[in-house]
Amino acid sequence: MSQALTISGSTYTVQGTVRNQSNNEGIVDLRVFVYDNDTLKVFGHDLLRDDLLGIAVTDGTGAFSVSFDSSKFGVFERKPDLYFIVQDAGLPLLDTKKSGDVIDNADESMDPINFVVDLSKSKLRDEIHKDPTDGWVGGFAQSNPDFAYPNPDSAYPTPNLSSLEMKGNMENIGLLKRQQKVLWPEFSWNTEPDETDKKRCYQMFAPDISRLGYTDEGRVYSIICPQQGVSLGKLGNMNVEVTVTGNRGWANESNRELAADMSVVGKIWFSPAAKENKFVKKWAAELDEDKHPFPWDKEHAIVVKTHKPGDPKQPIFPLIKGESKEFPLPNFARHEGIKWTVGHLGVQIGSIVKTKSEKVNKFNQDVLDIFNLGAGNMLKEGNVLTWNVWFTAPELVVESEWQGHAELWRKSLTIDHVNPEGPGTKARFFDGTPFQPAKALFEDILEDQLPKILDFLKKRL
Repeated sequence: MSQALTISGSTYTVQGTVRNQSNNEGIVDLRVFVYDNDTLKVFGHDLLRDDLLGIAVTDGTGAFSVSFDSSKFGVFERKPDLYFIVQDAGLPLLDTKKSGDVIDNADESMDPINFVVDLSKSKLRDEIHKDPTDGWVGGFAQSNPDFAYPNPDSAYPTPNLSSLEMKGNMENIGLLKRQQKVLWPEFSWNTEPDETDKKRCYQMFAPDISRLGYTDEGRVYSIICPQQGVSLGKLGNMNVEVTVTGNRGWANESNRELAADMSVVGKIWFSPAAKENKFVKKWAAELDEDKHPFPWDKEHAIVVKTHKPGDPKQPIFPLIKGESKEFPLPNFARHEGIKWTVGHLGVQIGSIVKTKSEKVNKFNQDVLDIFNLGAGNMLKEGNVLTWNVWFTAPELVVESEWQGHAELWRKSLTIDHVNPEGPGTKARFFDGTPFQPAKALFEDILEDQLPKILDFLKKRL
């Protein structure tokens, strides 16, 4: 094999492989994080932090390669001290720093990099279907000429599904025969919506939360959408969900295409562990005094309107084939080497759904504002949320399993829940830098401003 490290001018390129310990075969679609070890602790505090040099994705042979400029590992170092973290859908499989295998003063004479990992820890791999299960009939996508994808130069770039009635997600579970699981739901949003994609983040939600369900002929009757937990520091944890309120569409396994329309609302509510948070307890007490329900669960969640991007009057938006072309996608947010097919959707955030109580409306807006502060403006009015949904191959629907899956994520997802197929990934910018909210400002608000907010709310209520 070629050198593990090559240097050309100021450009360093690291190459290696990751193999499965059970069969010594290369593993596709793992994320390999390459770091320069810079940690320096004084009295328990980090004075220097490790430099992330790049994120590589393994190919079908398990090989990876990542290039970076020497400026990435500091002006005072002539050689990086390399270590590697290997993950599958956010699940750690290997950390060479923790194992004490840092490569000090790495240069072109370093030994080949050949990692072996225990892939049995990643339950996601058991859910991957390479080939569709037998039973596909097809024909629904061809049953109406309007359902077809138009020519690229058409005035209507997406199929016209308006002749189909919008269906509720739980209304026709008994009609579902086949499904495609979204094992890799890749989410993206701009953390500073007023800036043009300068602060766009990318994050994979937990595997197999989302699914597309349809008949043997291909008519879509149910779409389970993503949910995610968000930590708000000292305020505790909250959950955010894009809740499907209606759907219609088709899937065509013959050419691996799909087209669907959806309507959704955004919902946020506090996770159960937040009940032990002193700030949240005080907040809830203020509402309880006036008998206003606190958003402890999805049933009492704060609801946010959504609409088709750029069209506030249109609550229906499309899920269409292929990857989004609206913004660049980093390699760590793509799954080309392992997916069966891919689709994408975008939805724009609107205003909060008003209740009959103006006091509650003002309270809900306060909560949403603090949520956006900690979540990078995820549900800020006007922001566009986008998913590239990477599907595994179709399989049969077991009605009881689908119902249980839908009920689990529809009612009881929390940040405290651990999805058995994997936790998802951290939010990162295009260059791999982890997203961090304005922590100091955020904690200052919680420590210093929350008592004032509580007093203000008390006067309102």
